[in-house]
Amino acid sequence: MLNRETPTLIDGPCGQLEALFLEVPDARGVALICHPNPVQGGSMLNKVVSTLQRTARDAGLATLRFNYRGVGASAGTHDMASGEVDDAEAVACWLRTQYPHLPLTLMGFSFGGFVAASLGGRLENQGVELVQLFMVAPAVTRLTADTPLPQRCPLTLIQPEDDEVISPQVVYDWSAAQERPHELLKVAECGHFFHGKLTDLKALVLPRL
Repeated sequence: MLNRETPTLIDGPCGQLEALFLEVPDARGVALICHPNPVQGGSMLNKVVSTLQRTARDAGLATLRFNYRGVGASAGTHDMASGEVDDAEAVACWLRTQYPHLPLTLMGFSFGGFVAASLGGRLENQGVELVQLFMVAPAVTRLTADTPLPQRCPLTLIQPEDDEVISPQVVYDWSAAQERPHELLKVAECGHFFHGKLTDLKALVLPRL
């Protein structure tokens, strides 16, 4: 199995998007990972994103992580709304052309949880079947009634109990309000960025892939 990601440029709505692509021989699926808030320094090199990428790799999935518009070498400027979802949709389209017959898993951390969930709803509405959606310490307050969630794929929420950025109770309340089946996993003694808890995160995600 190849372990080194390849720097890649993908055409997006505002120009080229910087990405890291891991091509896996005999991959059994593909995973797209969305990074946290770019205004607060989030990028595809975030350590939680990196952990999710390695976990998907170890599960035998080809992976792609990317920088939204205005981050790193990606063209454009921050939108902090539907623009980043548009970027993710363009990247997902590219990824699916590389592996047209393999199932797609979406992952997102923090703001990326909003992006991944929004993208999942769009893709399902286009007839794309998803394997799973992982939302890690997700920015659920950004999800509105105008943002349809995917309904047919399994959904796993992973929330640190000592999150200092995203209110755990807000995530718990959002989870309780969802009518669709899903799984909520709480990580004890853990802050937003999973300091000292990245192995715990991997242990939660890997068996669900």
